[in-house]
Amino acid sequence: MTTLELSQVTAGYGSRPVLREVNLNVNGGEVLALVGPNGAGKSTLVRAVTGVTPVTGGVIRLDGTDLLRLSPVGRARRVAVVPQAAHLPEAFTVSEIVLMGRTPYLSWLGRESEADRRIALAAMERTDTADLADRPIGELSGGEQQRVLIARALAQSAPVLLLDEPTAHLDLKHQVGILGLVRGLARSEGLAVLAALHDLNLAGQFADRVALLAGGELRAMGPPGEVLTSAHLAPAYGLPIRVIVHPAYRTPLVLPDGYGDSTLHKQTLENSK
Repeated sequence: MTTLELSQVTAGYGSRPVLREVNLNVNGGEVLALVGPNGAGKSTLVRAVTGVTPVTGGVIRLDGTDLLRLSPVGRARRVAVVPQAAHLPEAFTVSEIVLMGRTPYLSWLGRESEADRRIALAAMERTDTADLADRPIGELSGGEQQRVLIARALAQSAPVLLLDEPTAHLDLKHQVGILGLVRGLARSEGLAVLAALHDLNLAGQFADRVALLAGGELRAMGPPGEVLTSAHLAPAYGLPIRVIVHPAYRTPLVLPDGYGDSTLHKQTLENSK
């Protein structure tokens, strides 16, 4: 089974670490949601796994192999990324965008083979974008474009899928659709999925496990019901938080509690320590 493992990872820019000694793992077939306030280091962690952000300490392994010692092509064959706020060339068709996922397997100046095209088509079918194959990407809705980006990532045939805020700027219908698709792909394809998310309720509903980052440190990791609690979230986000059980899904439902009441705010933070 595929396992992505971060051991004592410190990463950042120049002399300023953004992540400090983070330990976490993601297994094939599961979705690990990475949550935390703005500036907690979620995007930095995703970029550290891909080699974009410098790692100054610790090690990142995939099935025992040190990812950071691989070439960029070697990493691209093992880790696929759906980036935050990707700017896609509007004139390119959906099929052309998805075929870009096969780039790590092409020789210099090489062209896609029939096998590459079959893999790209299969990725579009799994993401329900095959009927959009000939459409220019600029004509698609935000939800459709996000599914195309996931199809491109699937076309890389990598065992690890990283998503950086995949539901940003999408309405509720498309948020649920994208995360349902991702969870289904983790199950059916055996992918190890790490998704940085802002919405704690979506994380609680769709993730198998949740990792909470705050101040560049891992504060908690485990099933949603163990991590998405007032005791963990209030100090991380700096405001009173109430967590109840969703009446239908039995998952954590996270609500700001008494925000604006400074006395309650201070009291809640003291009680959570």
